[in-house]
Amino acid sequence: MCVSKKVVDSVGARRFASQGILDGFEIRSTIWKVFELMRSQEETRLEEMAAEKAQYQALMAQKEVESQRKLAEEQRNIIHQQAQAKAQNARYQDELARKRMQTEHEAQRRQNVELVRMQEEASIRKEQARRATEDQIQAQLRQTEKERAEIERETIRVKALAEAEARAHEAKLTEEHNKRMLLERMNGEKEKWLAAINTTFSHIEGGFRMLLTDRGKLIMAVGGVTALAAGVYTTREGAKVMWGYVNRLLGQPSLIRESSIAKFPWSGVALKFAKKITSSTVASTEGGTSFNNIILHPSLHRRIEQLARATENTKSHEAPFRNMLFYGPPGTGKTMVAKEMARKSGLDYAMMTGGDVAPLGSEAVTKIHQIFDWAKKSRKGLLLFIDEADAFLCERNSQHMSEAQRSALNALLFRTGDQSRDIVLVLATNRPGDLDAAITDRIDEVLEFPLPREEERFKLLKLYLKRYISKDNIDDDNDNRFPIWRSLYKKEQQKIFVKDVGDDVILEAARKTEGFSGREIAKLMASVQAAVYGREDCVLDSQLFMEIVDYKVAEHHQRLKLAGEGGSSH
Repeated sequence: MCVSKKVVDSVGARRFASQGILDGFEIRSTIWKVFELMRSQEETRLEEMAAEKAQYQALMAQKEVESQRKLAEEQRNIIHQQAQAKAQNARYQDELARKRMQTEHEAQRRQNVELVRMQEEASIRKEQARRATEDQIQAQLRQTEKERAEIERETIRVKALAEAEARAHEAKLTEEHNKRMLLERMNGEKEKWLAAINTTFSHIEGGFRMLLTDRGKLIMAVGGVTALAAGVYTTREGAKVMWGYVNRLLGQPSLIRESSIAKFPWSGVALKFAKKITSSTVASTEGGTSFNNIILHPSLHRRIEQLARATENTKSHEAPFRNMLFYGPPGTGKTMVAKEMARKSGLDYAMMTGGDVAPLGSEAVTKIHQIFDWAKKSRKGLLLFIDEADAFLCERNSQHMSEAQRSALNALLFRTGDQSRDIVLVLATNRPGDLDAAITDRIDEVLEFPLPREEERFKLLKLYLKRYISKDNIDDDNDNRFPIWRSLYKKEQQKIFVKDVGDDVILEAARKTEGFSGREIAKLMASVQAAVYGREDCVLDSQLFMEIVDYKVAEHHQRLKLAGEGGSSH
């Protein structure tokens, strides 16, 4: 742009110079103006060059700043990458350290497991060696006892042989003497018996001759013998008929297996008198509603106490009783609760089982009516407990039900059609679904008796430990009612010493006995008692206790397995 300006300026100058020839006067002023113009243009050009230089310097400075910024950015990136590399390296080192520690811990754990296994194997080998030594000692003792018995038997045999030879020699010496004495005695006995026989037959012959010759005496003799035979037969049959009538009116029905009522009204008078004399110091507990000796689920326990109080109040207000159904696995306390409920509510109780009805056949209906007629004679009211009720109260549409069983069921339905003020009917069954619909319709209260939980098993184990082992709470009614006579006729039992069997051991046994019923726990403690009596010192320690528990637990599982196999085979 500056070069073009210079060309224009020079052209203009020449133009002005040529014109100056024409106009010489104005040349000087024009030249001056040209010079001024050129000077101003030069200054403008210099200013433009300075501006361009400044712009160039600013651009170079900006490029320098940008270069410095990029360099600083690159340095920051390098530092960031170095920091990331260091962090990644640190994480890698930490991961390696953790893996190394984990490997060391796993190796240590395997080493500990191997050490425990070796210790267990060593203890097992030691126990096996001890048992082998004990077995060897026992075998040697048995062999010694066997040899001693053989020697004693040989000695006895030789002694008996010598005595037999001596007796044979003595018998041989006295044989002829004894033979002569025997012959003389036999001859004397023979003559005596012959004389007695002859005398007897002579009297018989005389009597028959007299009867045959005298017609009146013959008729009297025949009539007397006939009257005697008729009297004996009439007395025997009449006594049977009279006893059956009295038994039907006053006696206990044959289907009743157990009852708080005496078999005959007069048979309990002496017993009650003896109870009043011998147990005058024992306070009566009837009328209470505590079931302290029965271990049940807390909710079931409260429900039974409520029913006992309700039954007692129902009787006092002369309102109709409510029938009940107890169902649950065997051995869960259904029978015990029924007895205690009857006692606490002030009622008499009677127990029968459904399995006794089927064998009666056509007589079952009569027996059922006899039970209800007999129950109405109780002045207190009667709790009739029917165990295994499903045995004859099953569904009437069942193909396996006989006509006699169906008639017995109908008889029971007839007697329980209306609510009673005399009888509380309590049914117990393991299979409530098999009961006839009409029977379940007559039930007012249904109670399930489940298997005891760990808490109930713990209490049951402690209860039966006291009953069978510690003897602190022996449930013996006869001993409690007759404390005076007990010391006279009952032999004192050997005392059992309990060693290190605390609550922790009993709690462990309660955990192991999952699925046990109350009856099975009672049998378990009876087995513990038998095992203790099998020891010379009669000491129960935790080792023996847990051995019996483990054995009974294995036996329980084996029974369940056999029951399952039997059910699957059918």
